[in-house]
Amino acid sequence: MFQLCLLLALALVAAPGARAACPVPADLKNPDGTRTCAKLYDKSDPYYENCCGGAVLALEPGADLPFLPSDWANTASSLVVAQRCELTVWSRRGKAGKTHKFSSGTYPRLEEYRRGIFGDWSNSIAALYCRYRRAPLSADPPPKPPTPPPPPVPTPSVHAPVLVRPWSS
Repeated sequence: MFQLCLLLALALVAAPGARAACPVPADLKNPDGTRTCAKLYDKSDPYYENCCGGAVLALEPGADLPFLPSDWANTASSLVVAQRCELTVWSRRGKAGKTHKFSSGTYPRLEEYRRGIFGDWSNSIAALYCRYRRAPLSADPPPKPPTPPPPPVPTPSVHAPVLVRPWSS
């Protein structure tokens, strides 16, 4: 039994991502119950279980930061985007430079996401916009297609009578 427990412990340590420290996108909520659109973390690590550590920058839906705070400019190395949210990031201040959209999910190592030919998105985010996409309500009926206009009613054409004269020879 001891050998089985030891083998299981070794398997958990050896499997990358088995104990990831990053939160699940569905868990991104504030203690008061309000929604958080995304969280940026300043610590990344070659081991997935050590990612999403360090300082945290929580973003509300609709957060538009063309200039990140000075202590966060080009320091984010992990991020998590909540369900039904989309995070757009730029590589230069003022929403300039390269851009990338992160949909809902966990991104523990931004080194794995390319930024151009030679770069990656780790420590490269200088501006961002977090957008919340509202889910359609099931109670709303689907929109009806527009009805085509009725066909035009033909109007009788009134022509002046044509007088035909026989040819006289």
